[in-house]
Amino acid sequence: MKNLESTMAGTVFTVNVAVGEEVSAGQVVLVLESMKMEIPIEAEVVGKVATINAQVGDFVNEGDVLVTFE
Repeated sequence: MKNLESTMAGTVFTVNVAVGEEVSAGQVVLVLESMKMEIPIEAEVVGKVATINAQVGDFVNEGDVLVTFE
């Protein structure tokens, strides 16, 4: 399993995937909002979404696991 971690602290603005969905490397998985900017978080691997650990409105810190891929 591979984890997708937050690159910075911020609020989850959108979640663009669902559990079980196949994603490709470079696909925007979710968007964080920080300091009035939207920061897209992209998948680094090809895989299937196993878990989503953050929902819209959640505050996350740098290094928090946002999504796990099979």
